[in-house]
Amino acid sequence: MHEISRALLGSVGLLSAFAAGVPLAHAQAFPNKPLRMILPFPPGGPTDLLGRTIAARMSENVGQPVVVENRPGAGGNLGLEVASKASPDGYSMTLSSPLIAISPFLYDKLNYDPAKDLLPISLVAYIQNILIVHPSVPAKNINDLIRIARAHPGKLNFSSGGIGTTGHLAAELLNSLMKIRIEHVPYKGSGQAMVGLMSGQTDMLIMAAPIATPHVQAGKIRALAMLSEKRHGPLPDVPTAAESGVKNFEVPIWYGILTAAGTPQALVGRLNQEIGRVMNDPAMREKFIASGIEPQSSTPEQFAAFIRSEGERYGKVIRAANIKPQ
Repeated sequence: MHEISRALLGSVGLLSAFAAGVPLAHAQAFPNKPLRMILPFPPGGPTDLLGRTIAARMSENVGQPVVVENRPGAGGNLGLEVASKASPDGYSMTLSSPLIAISPFLYDKLNYDPAKDLLPISLVAYIQNILIVHPSVPAKNINDLIRIARAHPGKLNFSSGGIGTTGHLAAELLNSLMKIRIEHVPYKGSGQAMVGLMSGQTDMLIMAAPIATPHVQAGKIRALAMLSEKRHGPLPDVPTAAESGVKNFEVPIWYGILTAAGTPQALVGRLNQEIGRVMNDPAMREKFIASGIEPQSSTPEQFAAFIRSEGERYGKVIRAANIKPQ
């Protein structure tokens, strides 16, 4: 019985590969040349850190270089546009943050259609966001910050990696939830936003915890709250927003990998398999978790559904705050 089942499954696999327009041998031979991982943000941020780590291990696994290419610009949309226009042969991928879900609600016109021009491959990670302030801000916790902002509307400001980024929308969500006004100062990338905070040009920043943690530990900035369900391992004394009494303020950053629409299903499946191999490797999981990154994996269909649901969630924040790109 088991032999019959295996034979049937093998037949189904063969039929699926040919139905997708790609002979099974083609998929099995893939890849036979270098791959490209397009990162839509500048070096130094969480996208760069995660993308380079995945690319390095994937390269080892498949026996071909996975070349990392930073293509920042247009709030991250330049990199996604470049990926959407790549040859649909499975050799180009892009690592996206919630940008892929946010952009259709933020921009009236894009040079690509996120839903039609890019194929989801897999969700790969969650990263906790942390709310941090410059030491000159007299707030020891998130409630202090809210009280100061309420007493002095518009006096405090926050930096972000750009309009429509998770850090921007998270701060606007805080404004909305608490009926306060902390002004936005956009930068070109989260690395520059951190420089703005540490130099005292801005008062507050919401960003990926792994990037902020060393600066918090060095006393250069102060952490007020984790925007997640649980505390951050390297900073056990920093409470979550919910623990501090600020409800419905859980805003993690998530990341997933996509490729150009039209890429054959067999190759999407192979990429999904290789990405899952990286994210589920015990040594890699340990490395990611130690850095504050929660590794994930999914089917392409699950990732597509997740992008749609996140678009609905962020769309509400964008409409409520009347956020427009500059």
